[in-house]
Amino acid sequence: MSFKRSRSIDSLYDAVADYDLVLTTDAPLSHALNRRLDRPHLGRFAATPRMLASGEFDPQDDRTLFLRLIDETDLSYKHAAYLLENILGCWEETGDLHAILDYDRFDTEETRQAISVIESAESSHRDLAEYRIEGGTSVAVIGEEQFTALDKAVLPDSYDAIDPFAEDEFDLPEFHVFDGPTAIVDAVVENVTAETADDVAVIMDSGGEYPALVESAFEAADIPFYGGPGFTDDETIRTYLRLLRTALSDSRARVSDVRPILTHLGRPPSVVDDEKFLHELDHNDLRPLQEFCRTIDDYTFGETVATFEDWSGKTLDAFHEELRELGLHDDWVTGNSIDDLEFYLQSFDVPVDRDDSGVLLADATAAAYVDRPVVFYLGMDVDWTHRVLDRPWIDADAKDEQYLRQFQILLQNGRDQYYLVQETSAGQPVTPCLYFHDLLDVDFETIGDLPHTPHTRLSRDGDAGFEKEDVDVAPSEIDVVSQSSLNTFVNCPRDYYFDRIVDNPDRDYFQKGNLFHDYAEFYVNHPDVVKGADRSELVDLILAEMRPYVPDVEREPLETEFEIGLDTIEQFVAADPPTDREYSHYEQQEGDNFFADHFEKSIDSPITERWFENPQLGGKGKVDLIHAPETLLDYKSGGRKSASKVVSRSDIEEISDEPDFQALLYLAHHRQEHPDERLEFVFFHFLELVDDVVAGEPDLEDALVRVTYHPMPFGTYASSREAFDALCEGVAESNDRRKTLERLGYDAYASFFERHDFPETDDIDGLLATEFAACFTECAKAEVGDYVYVEDGTESALKKLVRIRGHNYFEGEVDAFEDFLDAQIDRINQYRTSQFPVEEPNFDRVTHRDLIRTDD
Repeated sequence: MSFKRSRSIDSLYDAVADYDLVLTTDAPLSHALNRRLDRPHLGRFAATPRMLASGEFDPQDDRTLFLRLIDETDLSYKHAAYLLENILGCWEETGDLHAILDYDRFDTEETRQAISVIESAESSHRDLAEYRIEGGTSVAVIGEEQFTALDKAVLPDSYDAIDPFAEDEFDLPEFHVFDGPTAIVDAVVENVTAETADDVAVIMDSGGEYPALVESAFEAADIPFYGGPGFTDDETIRTYLRLLRTALSDSRARVSDVRPILTHLGRPPSVVDDEKFLHELDHNDLRPLQEFCRTIDDYTFGETVATFEDWSGKTLDAFHEELRELGLHDDWVTGNSIDDLEFYLQSFDVPVDRDDSGVLLADATAAAYVDRPVVFYLGMDVDWTHRVLDRPWIDADAKDEQYLRQFQILLQNGRDQYYLVQETSAGQPVTPCLYFHDLLDVDFETIGDLPHTPHTRLSRDGDAGFEKEDVDVAPSEIDVVSQSSLNTFVNCPRDYYFDRIVDNPDRDYFQKGNLFHDYAEFYVNHPDVVKGADRSELVDLILAEMRPYVPDVEREPLETEFEIGLDTIEQFVAADPPTDREYSHYEQQEGDNFFADHFEKSIDSPITERWFENPQLGGKGKVDLIHAPETLLDYKSGGRKSASKVVSRSDIEEISDEPDFQALLYLAHHRQEHPDERLEFVFFHFLELVDDVVAGEPDLEDALVRVTYHPMPFGTYASSREAFDALCEGVAESNDRRKTLERLGYDAYASFFERHDFPETDDIDGLLATEFAACFTECAKAEVGDYVYVEDGTESALKKLVRIRGHNYFEGEVDAFEDFLDAQIDRINQYRTSQFPVEEPNFDRVTHRDLIRTDD
């Protein structure tokens, strides 16, 4: 694939070397031609029209004129920038400063006011409009098609046009396709050294992801570079701006909001405090920042910068000067003024002193020429396409043609060109720069349709990167797992892994749940102390503990939750007091209790917050309350779930999107000490009654979810008197069922189940379609009579048996779970010697989504 070749800089120099003056609209080209000048020359040899007229090396009218506008008018920052962009743009395209007033939508008093300021101000645009080249000067013009009307105003009557394109063809090099941006940057760094840096240029989208990656990689490899980060890219300035935003956010600022600030200052806070409000914490490192945020209204911008300089140890003289230019240095800090400052820094290039040695980092849309023998092109995607403004003075087709020529030249810079790209990103095809479709006479959709060489990720053996050292240590194995870890592992093994190595912040709902648990434990241990305490003081005590997490607007509903939640816990314990006895298969685990510390009491009950660790089973956990020898209870501050939902989420055959094995694991442990007993696990959702209490109709049973373990197979249970009696209950649900079973009688019912095995299914329709169901109906008809209600009654009985199965655990389910638990522990130990996979998790339920890659 080929297209018209552009002339090299050396070729262009040979063509214009004998002229007195060379004009081009490409500033890098003019600098390159001047560097090649090998004879004495009076005045400028090569320049852009604005450089020539102004005598400036790099004229920047946008910024200087903007500063004049905000100083001499009442225009807002955004309005001033908008008018300036349009006035200068129209002036360049038409050659007439006042031409914008010919368009009705721009003929406004504000536009006229801005024109008046621009007309009176010194600028390279005004210089260009007034400048004339001295007669007798031989002039060469490179790329005349790229000149605007204002550029052409400087041209003499006689000049020679130099075509930047040659007559032969340029063969497009193959693309090098990589897996991602990091691999592309690794490839660049692998092929550049500090000694060769001056021979290399890297072209990329300045607003994309590559600049930060390239700059950090070069810094790590001690490779010099320039042309990249600008004034506003300075991390210190970005941190300063974030500090101002945080200070103005007042009580809404959390520790996570100030983490980048404190990290930059060398004082990173603990991760566990991330969700707490900044102003509520009592840490020495935070006090200066807290005071700064509290008194931000008393600071001028200059004073805030000085304070930040003291904290960071950095000198920001240039930033002080820029604030003075804007007239903000001695102004009080406000939200609007911060908005203006950030808009200015994002919209205009503030000059910075640069060392012009090392790898040249160039913007893909800034210029056409790069004077380096080796050029890397990174990305080359749709963001390399210029944006043509929708303005009435712009000929969009002509402007697109100008940009196409610029791109065509850009592709051919240097002696060696390397196009480093991605074909896909995040699983989606990467759209190549749209100009490729105009240049190449082939149909394609992605880079993969063009000649390319695929590359796998490069490994680097140099000094850069992390050092590796082989360690001859066998990985340790686990023999028990908690229910929460099991839930996480089954959903996503890699999320389980990151839970082991990454700290997570404390959150408000965790803190709230812990306080309720502590209260329930304390109440069982010391009911007399609670009864003698002032309830409102207790609630205030709890709210004070929650203050670091909860904004003031949420305090009133939270207060209601605590008042009703504490009362509900007391009512439940008082109405059904727990059995106080020792349990050899549980032990006390050391831990603090908020209320025990407050009242200076000990916690010594053998039935609250009891810990078990059972290597034989493979499980461990903490039971909130052993309510009775056959009953375990768990306090829940979240929403209530039905017993069927609890059972379905612990299904090991069809893993739920929200797996939860708590009840199953705890019952499996408890049955080892009570192997032939009917056991119960109770979830006590103590906040479930908040609305009912407010309405005046609370029922404690509505807050309880009971899941029962029956120490027998389900088929055995189905034939039992207990099952028969359960089927006879609920007249309103099915009178036909009750009448059929009562007339059938338990003996005939049990006799049928002795002769027929209950099918292994939990699907109602599947069960009703079995021969078992047909035989049951025929048996009932033989005993009761061939009535319609008998057929309906037996069908209803079978349906209810399936529902009973879905609300309870039976021997077979717990046996299978124990095998499942052994298998999961084996998997964990296997992964500990290799790598934890991602598998197919429910990503709504993972904690470390940002750490989990899915492309492996």
